[in-house]
Amino acid sequence: MKSLRTSSTHKVNKALVWVALCGLTALAAVLSLCLGAVPVGLGDTLRALLGQGEGPQAQIILYARLPRTCGCLLAGAALAVAGTVIQAVLSNPMAAPNIIGVNAGAGLMVALVGAIAPTAAGFIPLAAFLGALLGVMLVLFIAERTGASKLTLILAGMAVSAIFSAGIDAVVTFVPDALLGYSDFRIGSLANLTMAKLAPAFWVILPAFVLVLSLAGELDVLMLGRDVSQSLGLRVKPMRLLLLALAAALAGAAVSFCGLLGFVGLIVPHIMRRLLGEESRTLILGSALGGAAMLTACDLLGRVLFAPYELPVGIVLSFVGGPFFIFLLLKQRGGRIHD
Repeated sequence: MKSLRTSSTHKVNKALVWVALCGLTALAAVLSLCLGAVPVGLGDTLRALLGQGEGPQAQIILYARLPRTCGCLLAGAALAVAGTVIQAVLSNPMAAPNIIGVNAGAGLMVALVGAIAPTAAGFIPLAAFLGALLGVMLVLFIAERTGASKLTLILAGMAVSAIFSAGIDAVVTFVPDALLGYSDFRIGSLANLTMAKLAPAFWVILPAFVLVLSLAGELDVLMLGRDVSQSLGLRVKPMRLLLLALAAALAGAAVSFCGLLGFVGLIVPHIMRRLLGEESRTLILGSALGGAAMLTACDLLGRVLFAPYELPVGIVLSFVGGPFFIFLLLKQRGGRIHD
């Protein structure tokens, strides 16, 4: 009887978490549309979204805040799910797209496309995916050759990120117009976003997310360890590569329009594990909602805290994520991070 009550309570708690996640995401999206340097009432916002609004407020909603809010939701979900997959595949709770070279690799390819073929904007998400995949594969290769400990993986990621970042600086030095608004791209920002810029990334993120969700069972098996996974008939190496490629597609497509945002893929999976447990399908869906809510809320804070001045969302995330990353480093087995 006691176990039944415990199970029932656990289900109720999870249901409350799901309701809270959906509510927070919706609330963040609505506030992002309504608030800013020029506040717009909820009624005027709804009329603008339904095509019934007129005047400058409707223009602000449709051409400034709506693309930005959609970009926050899309990038937050993509980066959080990418972080969830990377942490599970690499069995490292400190791994994240910005830490192991994924974001920087994507950024370098975006800069190269901007320098070589500035009119080929439609190919930017694909180039970002290839750069992200290159980054994660290079870090994985270095870590495995030198002993794939948690610390080695992080150090390899930082080194690869530094090299790719230097490459971005070199491209921008020789071709200053390769990345318009370079400082915003480097820090991470969703200013001046349009639906046209979002569309190519959306068509990369959507199928990648669906594929990750369909492979949740394989991800659960993979988390049991190489030997157990192989004994259960899972082809470990191809599955790891496929999942990392999907994570690279998610993160790379997000980077293509939001810049080198960090820490969403690190913080959100940790929070969701505490709230929802380790089951992959639940964790992926929860991370998508949590990442969307977190990035939208941080972007909103950056817009309203110092209005009419704007703080790029990447700075807000760094203030939150930096201390969190230090906490994780210190927490690893009582502060020992060499295992």
